[in-house]
Amino acid sequence: MSDIGVLAAVLIVYSLVSRRLERLLISGPMFFVAAGILLGPDVAGAIDLELTSETGLFVAEVALVIVLFADAGRIDLGALRENRSLPARLLGIGMPLTIALGFAAGALLLTGIEFWEAGIIAAVLAPTDAALGQAVVSDRRVPERIRQALNVESGLNDGLSIPFLFLFTGLAVTEVEVSAQGWLAFAGEQIGYGTLVGLAIGLAGGWLVEQAVRRDFMTGAFQQLVMIGFAILAWALAEAVGGNGFIASFVAGLSAGRVTEVCSEKILDFTDDEGRLLNLTVFFIFGISAIGFLQGAGWEVYLFGLLALTAVRMLPVAIALAGTGLRRSSVAFMGWFGPRGLASIILALVVLEDEPELPAIPTVFAAMTITVLASVLAHGISARPLSRAYGESLAGAEADEEEMQPVMKHPTRGSMDGQGDRP
Repeated sequence: MSDIGVLAAVLIVYSLVSRRLERLLISGPMFFVAAGILLGPDVAGAIDLELTSETGLFVAEVALVIVLFADAGRIDLGALRENRSLPARLLGIGMPLTIALGFAAGALLLTGIEFWEAGIIAAVLAPTDAALGQAVVSDRRVPERIRQALNVESGLNDGLSIPFLFLFTGLAVTEVEVSAQGWLAFAGEQIGYGTLVGLAIGLAGGWLVEQAVRRDFMTGAFQQLVMIGFAILAWALAEAVGGNGFIASFVAGLSAGRVTEVCSEKILDFTDDEGRLLNLTVFFIFGISAIGFLQGAGWEVYLFGLLALTAVRMLPVAIALAGTGLRRSSVAFMGWFGPRGLASIILALVVLEDEPELPAIPTVFAAMTITVLASVLAHGISARPLSRAYGESLAGAEADEEEMQPVMKHPTRGSMDGQGDRP
């Protein structure tokens, strides 16, 4: 059977039993990663797709672009402006500290790599995953303010990781000092151009769709499909002018979703179809390659991967949220639910594409694979039980507590397992 036929068969099997699997706490990413491992060349040998091919990178990037665009469409700009403190702390304090702590852990634990190569690994594993976090941000038992903060964080931190990734890659390859001025200029271009392109595409796209719908120029199906075009156009155009395509796609969704109610509804519709399928496809291809990436990995790489999911994420989040008045349970909840997945896979592939001769490439992929596999399993199993327990712990919370501060509600995405907002 052809590779596409095998993928189709896996999709059909999962679809037929998806509700049953959800009750067993088996998420879509868990199922597709496991299927990829079992059907891949190292076990059954039924399929031999390579994540490291140009096609693999393209599919992964498009999947992330669609997720970011759609996630942003669910964020209310007014609510975000009024409640920006938590996302700002997570991105402005928590993320740099996560990279710094990951850098230190990698330099101490990972033998056989150069100093700056540890920074590359830290940057690859810093961003959280918008797809793996769906089960949490769509669970209404979790306070809206907490969900929104995690959603914004996962939407922006992958793009913000790229300047750090390029900085460490440049230092590792050239072994010369990169000027602070040059790096700040690069980071400014990535963020600034990405934001400007995203705003332009989102606002113009939303207006065009609004006008076309009012004049009855568009069919219902293409009102949904056009959003994919806007997401990819923002990504491609930003990359062409020197900006960050992932930031552009997120900002485009943020602005398009607020220009018109039509756009907002269609963003919700197309995400539940095209976005989910692409994400699961990437996790399937990742599973096919996973065993190969782990060959030769020592115990220290496994330990580093586990630290990346726990202390390297949770300690910086605790520091970032200090003084906010949040309960310890809220800080721990937000620290734990920083899953690693699609963004880390893509950043590892970007390193391979840009510097294929980098000596640390095997370690980069081994650390990424261990961390993502552990995250898919641990966060997939724990999302619903911990969301339930966390929500119950706040059942008697006073209205003036920080977690319960009112925010404007925004639509939430359907989960990777086929459910939307959970009561």
